[in-house]
Amino acid sequence: MIATQYKITLPSDYDMNIIRDRVKNNGHKTDGFEDLKFKLYLVTEKGIHNNLQNSYSPLYLWKGNNGLNKFLFNGFYDNILNSFGWQQVNVGIPLIDTTTSKITDNKYLFQITKEIPPQESLNNLKDKIEESIPTIDETEYLIIYNPERWKYEVFYFLNDLSSVKDVSGVVYSILHISQG
Repeated sequence: MIATQYKITLPSDYDMNIIRDRVKNNGHKTDGFEDLKFKLYLVTEKGIHNNLQNSYSPLYLWKGNNGLNKFLFNGFYDNILNSFGWQQVNVGIPLIDTTTSKITDNKYLFQITKEIPPQESLNNLKDKIEESIPTIDETEYLIIYNPERWKYEVFYFLNDLSSVKDVSGVVYSILHISQG
């Protein structure tokens, strides 16, 4: 599996209804996309959930690289290029994935980013990461790492944000979820 995300930072006075309408009118186009486990249409809004900026930040989890290659190189990603210009696509490798089809029931995605410090051995690092992340009862989550930057990100799927009120991270609103 492969995870990808591009984070488009938008001006603080940007009308986020433009993004909502974009997703409402086009989000369904990635439903059933080749090799896609899911695509989350995510936004942050300045001043809401302690976010400092407006953003449009879709997150994809791909079952294989054929779908990702098709998305990027067969014209689908051109919609992003034409609307928002050249964007860096962050790539990560799923380490732990507890998600099921129930993720479609959630309104929020909560993201925590952590460093993987230099160490003598990476043996059992997966277990150490899983033991160190905040426990949120009855919540599905996804952990993605990037060995190029030696960071990992934990994404929790939530309906109630009270369970993360004392944890530092980014809260995204989920506008739509496409599944392959």
